[in-house]
Amino acid sequence: MQAITADTQLFCVLGNPVTHSKSPLIHNRAFADNCINAVYLAFAPGNIGQAVAAIRQLHIQGASITIPFKQTIMDHLDWIDDQARTIGAVNTIVNQEGRLLGYNTDSQAAIQPLAPLGIAGKQVLVIGAGGAARSVAFGIHRHKGRLTIANRAEDRGRALATTYGVRFVPLEALTNPEFDIIINTTAMGMDPDTDVLSCPGECLTPDTVVMDVVYSPLETRLISLARKKGCTAIDGLAMFVAQAAAQFALWTGIEPDMEKMRQSVLDHLNVQSF
Repeated sequence: MQAITADTQLFCVLGNPVTHSKSPLIHNRAFADNCINAVYLAFAPGNIGQAVAAIRQLHIQGASITIPFKQTIMDHLDWIDDQARTIGAVNTIVNQEGRLLGYNTDSQAAIQPLAPLGIAGKQVLVIGAGGAARSVAFGIHRHKGRLTIANRAEDRGRALATTYGVRFVPLEALTNPEFDIIINTTAMGMDPDTDVLSCPGECLTPDTVVMDVVYSPLETRLISLARKKGCTAIDGLAMFVAQAAAQFALWTGIEPDMEKMRQSVLDHLNVQSF
């Protein structure tokens, strides 16, 4: 990393909690690899409006947005990309000379590892109804998957299901192995609550594709169970790295090395790629 000076550009991730985030790790590595004088930090604001004001005041050039701010931040931006507006969630801010522009890189990042396995016509369960769920549901619907939404809070889950005219199932009612693809978009299973299982084991068969957006820990309880049952398991780094690479390209115009991004996290976690 270059020496931090008055000319160093500042980027950040806004989330709460955010101590688990590996975004600083991969973005700072990408800045260094591309000889960009920039630093990326993590902040856990209590008020997203005040955080956006800080972005403006401190001339922060770009920000990643994570739980729980992907929807509420939209009210504080100057412009929102059409796809992000349709999804109803923003995970990326670009500061364009004082104008804060909102984008969503989550949707395509979620679809990227699933597309080779086939989505069209498949029964796809999305667990959750927050910003990440909205992004994933948009991508699945766009690729003609047969979508079902499950969520603990029924009102939010039904609202998302209504958006796409699909079925809602209360999370506690999931018992049958009727889905070809199951995607957890919630924080269930994330550090420090690693014992939480986001989907009942009864729903999994060896033919099920299981994807978890949680990457800390990399081997969530859901992913561990999926592997034991012989499922095709996609860990949280797949989506995390893909969305981060798209963010980096929006900020810098440079396509980063995604394998280096993934490996930097694996090295930090001291684990091997599956």
